[in-house]
Amino acid sequence: MSQRDSTSIPSIDAELTSPLSFAVAQRDRETIAMVRRAVERHDVVLAFQPVVQTSRPDRVAFYEGLIRVLDDTGRVIPAKDFVETVETTELGRKLDCLSIEMGLLALSQDPDLRLAINMSARSIGYPDWMKTLNKGLAVDETAAERLILEITETSAMQMPELVCVFMQDLQARGVAFALDDFGAGYTSFRYLREFYFDILKIDGQFIRGIADNPDNQVLAQALLSVARHFEMFTVAEFVENGDDAAFLTEMGVDCMQGYYFGAPTIMPPWKTAPSGALRA
Repeated sequence: MSQRDSTSIPSIDAELTSPLSFAVAQRDRETIAMVRRAVERHDVVLAFQPVVQTSRPDRVAFYEGLIRVLDDTGRVIPAKDFVETVETTELGRKLDCLSIEMGLLALSQDPDLRLAINMSARSIGYPDWMKTLNKGLAVDETAAERLILEITETSAMQMPELVCVFMQDLQARGVAFALDDFGAGYTSFRYLREFYFDILKIDGQFIRGIADNPDNQVLAQALLSVARHFEMFTVAEFVENGDDAAFLTEMGVDCMQGYYFGAPTIMPPWKTAPSGALRA
């Protein structure tokens, strides 16, 4: 190769130090630093969003507890702004520990509450997470049957054999499992048969605008058929308007979740709702 040819090809170092790569790396470093400071201060909270019964939208089947961190100014930062960045780090495991700790505390404080908490499959082998879970379940003998652990499809498929064993052990203790963002990842149907998830949450990309989108209607119906075949409870995520809710009701989805029924709030809704309302 001539000298001219060799200099015409960008080096790997040049690509890594491009303005875009540098900006992305810097943003990730800042995000990790912000989350680490929040965790060190214990400035971490859960935001609760209702999952309603399709047959009775005024009744809540359960709530999902969504992790939030507070930045240096006290601003509440949603998970979508940091989860992907910290997911593969120990910081992600610490967030899972705090999330399950706060969720189990909420369950112990209200015997009528049923709550879903998100976790990464990576936390299964993290000793502190299991220790936190077992400690919380020991406090209240009814907590296990009121706890739902949500694992994303992508996370579950990274270590399916481990997830299967983990689920079987905890289901024997009464804990339920939800496969989150179903349809967004690359589930092997062989593993789906072996997982025995109790709940399948259909990813929001198939739900938004479903009343007017024939493609989403077909895809969501296919995902619903899979769930029914495996006798799994179904939840449609990101339901944001009445037309979509009506279509999903007609389609036969068991439950719905989204801003149409309630935004996530750090003030527990069951503590402010009128007596008898928002209860399973």
